[in-house]
Amino acid sequence: MPIKVVAICGSVQPNSNSSKALELVMKELRLHTQIESEAVYLDKLELPLPGMPAKNPPALEGFRKQVKEATGVLLVSPEYHGGVASPMKLAIENLGFPSALASKPISLVGVASGAIGAVKSLEQLRAICSHVGAIPLPLAVSIARVHEVFDTEGNCRDAGTEKMLRGAATNLLDYIKGAICPRITLEAIVRGQSQGG
Repeated sequence: MPIKVVAICGSVQPNSNSSKALELVMKELRLHTQIESEAVYLDKLELPLPGMPAKNPPALEGFRKQVKEATGVLLVSPEYHGGVASPMKLAIENLGFPSALASKPISLVGVASGAIGAVKSLEQLRAICSHVGAIPLPLAVSIARVHEVFDTEGNCRDAGTEKMLRGAATNLLDYIKGAICPRITLEAIVRGQSQGG
């Protein structure tokens, strides 16, 4: 069974700093040819508000399926007004109940224009993910003064920031390989023994 990682961009603004951070994470994921990785951009999904009908039901079902089939998920979100960006919260709310994020390891990345970074929104995002049954990894990445970190083409100007963003991807993969893959293998062995005996 292949390892699948879905990375979700929590900003819907064109050419956003969140999407630039996500692309750098995706570059790192693509270096690991033994895994499958895909990026999700929420502006393409037309997610409904809670209680409202979906404008594009096939896109919503496809999004849920992507996340449900993922081995791990990476969330990249901007911090707006000291909190989680509403598109990211809406994405989580549209993943059903029980959530498609349940039991999945989650790597968190937050970006902010302020000097302290996305600390507040990452705390909220960690709590939300835990509440829906996901497993947020301990080391979240917070990027401060993000508007100074990337150029207009999306290139990262800071080697330390690039290392942290790539680390968000590799930490997730390390967790999957160390904790998830052995569990899946063990479950398959146990199932095989119970069916054969």
